[in-house]
Amino acid sequence: MKIQERMGAGNSRSAAPAQPTVGERLPAPPRERKPALAALAVLLILVGALGATVLVLQAGDRIEVVKVTKEIPAGEAPVEGENITSVMVAEDKSINYVPWAQVDALSRLKAKNTIPGGTVAVGEMFGAKAGLPAGKASVGLSLKEGQYPSDLKPGDTVAAYPVLSGTSTGKGSTGSGSSGSSGSGNSGSPLVAAAKVSTITEKSDATVSTGNQSITLLVPRDEVAALASAASEGKVAVVRVTDNSN
Repeated sequence: MKIQERMGAGNSRSAAPAQPTVGERLPAPPRERKPALAALAVLLILVGALGATVLVLQAGDRIEVVKVTKEIPAGEAPVEGENITSVMVAEDKSINYVPWAQVDALSRLKAKNTIPGGTVAVGEMFGAKAGLPAGKASVGLSLKEGQYPSDLKPGDTVAAYPVLSGTSTGKGSTGSGSSGSSGSGNSGSPLVAAAKVSTITEKSDATVSTGNQSITLLVPRDEVAALASAASEGKVAVVRVTDNSN
């Protein structure tokens, strides 16, 4: 009898659920999947990659072209480091940009019209023969050493004065004597008050240099006659002046 009670008591104890021991973790509930958030994350990654690709493509389409840094008057040539530099722009087939790789060839051309500083150059702005500004004429001068500043350069503004010399010989002496007496009172008056230096011909590379210099000036048309007459006799001197026209 006692043996049966003991066995029954043991069976009742084994039927009870086992309790977790201290320190043992409870099983975690299964996580809920959110496919919408995963899809959004993938979409953001794709958008970011696409944006980076577009930026790379745009950077690859940029080209190096010529930009005017200082005003180039009509008839003058662009000179690297003086009035032009390089700049990167987005490539556009409809615009005839001047590639920086062609800057050497560009230096042999002249501005057809005055080009303001800050302008990105295009091919239509330059040509082998530049047009003259309205109301201007081109006059060539052959100057002796001492009749021009040694550092004269294209783009300078100069005044042209008559040279009254009494040391000429032959026909020049007679002419200079009469003009000297009649024009001595006007020795301070310039033939041209303000003219732009258009071009300067390089001096001869001969072993013995004469120091002569040929230049071309852009002058007002109403002042051409007096300047051309004095230039034909070699009686012109030019001095650099401040340009107050701009």
